This record gives sequence, C-alpha cells and structure tokens, in this order.
Amino acid sequence: MAVFTEVPPEEARALLQRLQLGELLALQGIAGGIENTNYFVTCSQGEFVLTLFERLRPEQLPFYLYLMQHLAQGGLPVPNPRADAQGNILHSVCGKPAALVNRLPGKSQLAPGPQHCAAMGQTLARLHLVGRSFTRQQPNLRGLAWWNQTVPVVLPYLGPQQAELLRSELAYQNAVAATPDYAALPRGPVHADLFRDNVLFEGETLTGCFDFYFAGVDTWLFDLAVCMNDWCIDWATGAHHPARAQALLGAYEAERALTQAERALLPAMLRAGALRFWLSRLWDFYLPREAALLTPHDPTHFERVLRERIAHPLQL
Repeated sequence: MAVFTEVPPEEARALLQRLQLGELLALQGIAGGIENTNYFVTCSQGEFVLTLFERLRPEQLPFYLYLMQHLAQGGLPVPNPRADAQGNILHSVCGKPAALVNRLPGKSQLAPGPQHCAAMGQTLARLHLVGRSFTRQQPNLRGLAWWNQTVPVVLPYLGPQQAELLRSELAYQNAVAATPDYAALPRGPVHADLFRDNVLFEGETLTGCFDFYFAGVDTWLFDLAVCMNDWCIDWATGAHHPARAQALLGAYEAERALTQAERALLPAMLRAGALRFWLSRLWDFYLPREAALLTPHDPTHFERVLRERIAHPLQL
C-alpha cells in the first residue's frame, strides 16, 4: 500500500463522478505495503479506498475483485468493489487499472490476544467455506512456481548460511508438493496474506479483512499457516505462541475441522508460509522499486520464523 503513482484530485473527482458518489472531500495517500498505490478517499457519499494496480495485469484483476464481491455478498466483512452504471468494477485512473472499495470500520490490532486470534480463526474458516462456491480460477501467483523462479534471483545477495537454508527449504517444499497427501489437501480461494495489519477490529469484534491482491486458489492449509505465522508467534523471536495458536486453531476447527492429512502436513505448511514471506521480503529488499512512502519489510524476521518452524515443528 505504498504510493507509486501520484493521483491528482481531478482524477479522483472524475472517478467519483463515473461512480455517482458525489463530491471529493479528501484524498490521502496510504503508507505501508509494497505492491500497489492506495489512497483513502472521502466524498459526500462516504469513505472509500482507491487502489491503483502497479504490478498485476488487467486480465488478472477480475479474480480478486469478484472474489471480494462474492465474499461480501456471503456475509463476510471484506471490501466490496463499487461498480459504475454499466456494472464494471475494474476502472482506470492515471492510465492504471484501479478499483474503489468501501472503507471498513475499525483498526488493526497489532498485539492480539487469544480472543482476537479466535475471531481471526473463525473468520478464516468462514472465508474458505463461502469461497467454495466461487467459480473463477487463478493460481496463487506467489506459490511454489514463483519460489522456484525467485530463489536464484536473490541467492547472490545472501551469505553462505542463508543461501544454504533457502536452497534446502526450497528442495524440501518441492518434495512435499510432489506427495499424494499434499495433492489431496482441500483447496479453494485463499487470501494468502492475512496478517494482523490486514485485519480490523472494534474492541474484540473483527470488523474487516482487506488487501486481497495476493489471493488465489491454493490449499486452505497454506492460508491457515500464513495466518498462524503472523498471529501465533512471539514477534521478537519467531517462536510458537501456544495460547494464541490454540485459540486460532480451535475457532477455525469449530467452523471447519481439519482433515487427517491437513493435521499431518501443518508443520510443513508453516515452513512453506515462512519461506514464501522470507523470499518475497528478500526480493523487495534487494530489488526494490521507487515509491513515495515506501519502507521495505525486514527480511530477517521470516528467516527467524522459518528456522523456528524447522527446529520446533508444531505438534497437534
């Protein structure tokens, strides 16, 4: 959610006019994140978030936008893209593909307790279950194929111990992905980036999940693992946090029980989730793009998480 493209007020006004949302009152760039340009838009008919897509191609975008629409219509607290008079939810701003969604209430809870984790687990399970009836298909674009392509690009920037860890974990994940148990895992649309800063709360009530622009069809277990690697660890060390993990997993399984294969492969998927974000942060750190308000994330955090997940696999 950095600002790569400066949006003049007249461009925002033109979009609001097309969407029949009244007058522009305020336009504010959003810092944080690293993929797209984002602005808060305040107008006479409410508060919205404007996203200009910097990397994704126009043909990839309907999956994300219609998935959000599908989940919102299914009762989940997610952004719902605004359509123009012709029903289009993909627009153009400053020559870039763009979307305008309602701004959700609440604020991120960056130090969640077990009660927040339980709300997250319940919502994640509901997201998976509601997503079963979504018919569009698009792979997780930051999945195993991307890992295999990207590891050789970042290896030259690493020291010997980091490079060995990256190579060995990639080999391990390729081996896991080739097994029949992995092929049998339940799958469907996943968020794939449901970190604490992508979730909103009012008190202990979860009021929103947003930033679906890494979503794709993948195993639900991978989505759960990505979530646990951010919500259910000691953030300084990357170590497993039992109370928060128990709360999140228990609430998830109250909505959708894990299969036997999922329970067996959760430790491997926790490692996969750590690898995915260590790798993407290495890529963004060593091969950054220029942007206003952009601050790359520290790659070493997910290196620590990965080492912890290898050294201390979760026992269910």
